[in-house]
Amino acid sequence: MTARKEVPTVAQSTETDWVSRFADEVIAEAERRAPGKPIVCASGLSPSGPIHLGNLREVMTPHLVADEIRRRGYDCVHILSWDDYDRYRKVPAGVDPSWSEHIGKPLTSVPAPPGSSYANWAEHFKAPMIEALSAMGIEFHGISQTEKYTSGAYREQILHAMHHREQIDAVLDRYRTKDKPGAKDAKKQQKPVDEAELEAAEGSGAAAEDDGSAGGAGYYPYKPYCSVCERDLTTVTSYDDKTTELTYTCACGHGETVLLSEHNRGKLVWKVDWPMRWAYEGVVFEPSGVDHSSPGSSFVVGGQIVREVFGGDQPIGPMYAFVGISGMAKMSSSKGGVPTPADALEIMEAPLLRWLYARRRPNQSFKIAFDQEIQRTYDEWDALERKINDGSAQPADAAAYSRATRTAGGELPRTPRPLPYRMLASVVDITTGHDEQTLRILGELDPANPVTSLDETRPRLDRAERWITTQVPAEQRTRVRDEPDTELLASLGETERESLRLLLDGLDEHWSLDGLTTLVYGVPKLQAGLSADAKPTPELKVAQRAFFALLYQLLVGRDTGPRLPTLLLAVGADRVRKLLAA
Repeated sequence: MTARKEVPTVAQSTETDWVSRFADEVIAEAERRAPGKPIVCASGLSPSGPIHLGNLREVMTPHLVADEIRRRGYDCVHILSWDDYDRYRKVPAGVDPSWSEHIGKPLTSVPAPPGSSYANWAEHFKAPMIEALSAMGIEFHGISQTEKYTSGAYREQILHAMHHREQIDAVLDRYRTKDKPGAKDAKKQQKPVDEAELEAAEGSGAAAEDDGSAGGAGYYPYKPYCSVCERDLTTVTSYDDKTTELTYTCACGHGETVLLSEHNRGKLVWKVDWPMRWAYEGVVFEPSGVDHSSPGSSFVVGGQIVREVFGGDQPIGPMYAFVGISGMAKMSSSKGGVPTPADALEIMEAPLLRWLYARRRPNQSFKIAFDQEIQRTYDEWDALERKINDGSAQPADAAAYSRATRTAGGELPRTPRPLPYRMLASVVDITTGHDEQTLRILGELDPANPVTSLDETRPRLDRAERWITTQVPAEQRTRVRDEPDTELLASLGETERESLRLLLDGLDEHWSLDGLTTLVYGVPKLQAGLSADAKPTPELKVAQRAFFALLYQLLVGRDTGPRLPTLLLAVGADRVRKLLAA
């Protein structure tokens, strides 16, 4: 049996969520393959551009499974292969077109984008992802494929693949004559929201790389980088198994013969590279996107190559679906303005972002909100926390919450006093982030238990402020009037004037969030001759909407705005009286 070890937080085996079910399967498979050895879960990311929230699923899925395995006391490692030895494929939007001269070079040989402090293109895009993963409590063992290939770590595997090139070619040939489903069929299978999300799901583009076919010169699964221009615009023209002499020509005009037993500037083509690594690392679990999972694609072909050529086993590999975005440019690592995990962590806390991935099975698509929907997402999260605290949460929901808020290593940092996100957003919108004003308002929300320091509400407060300042258009921001709208006030009828008097008369007595909620909903009830606790009728709802619209017009010059109780607290009683006195 694999050795167990004590951990501070061990999950209940009765958790009935997708993570537990995969963990059961992975543990059983690891026991079959290599009892007593650490269980290996894997991810792979290509730092060819911004690593977006769709790519994050490539990491979150094995992280959650690996973490569950650790919670149960097993030794488990989550490796993250940085495919930084992939070729630079195209110049993304916003980068100087002169970078096209680097197309075909390894990502680690391409200069970083203009103005970057990083050593190369790959490091520039790896850095923010590494920081975001740390903030989310994701532990991993990073592997640079540049370091692996250039150090000669894979030499034996490369020579083995070249020796068995005809066998590899035969496996690949089973699929070359078949219709390749590609993106269109992936779209049919997954029903993505739109073409941009489909493109996002295609990840680094490795799935589209050639499989090493070389026409009349024969098949070679190894692609050298040219020793002169550094690009992979090369063609292998001959190879001798006994001497390992390999001859290639390059589009730049250079050609040479090298000893593959000593040559460290090249890599196996993707459909051979991936299964080689499965065998080399002993990977038991690794998910893949739809572009790698359709018939004839990398994952399917790799399963045959790893068994028939490298004598290894294909990992348990669920296909993961699309991650969409609401309210921000759709995800595509080839375009500018792409939402990344770092972007998301600016406007939401790490446990919430973890929860969005943990609560959905890998094959379920979902959206991450950058628009007003983020407030509803936070409402759902807070409602779940209340159910957790009173013991009414369903087992699968409780499991997802547990995975969002803690790992086998311990709890993630959280906001000591998590006030509703929509309330915090409204307050910082109105105060434009003025700390003293913000503290005054938050302190008046619940006079019996006042907020005495903004630190109690952080980091959620900071995330809400960042959302307001970066994601809410200027025309939707709240601007409280400086002076009364005298023209509107003068035009009011007696019923409307009475409603304002009733509101102003009740301010002092109701000056708290709950009190003002009762007051603003109660004024139309009183005018209709009903008690404050009367249930709303269709007529009463119409009267309430008209009253609310009047207050918004008099306070902020629009028909809608932040929730009125929050708005009134933010404006302050004296200013409310000034603006509403008819």
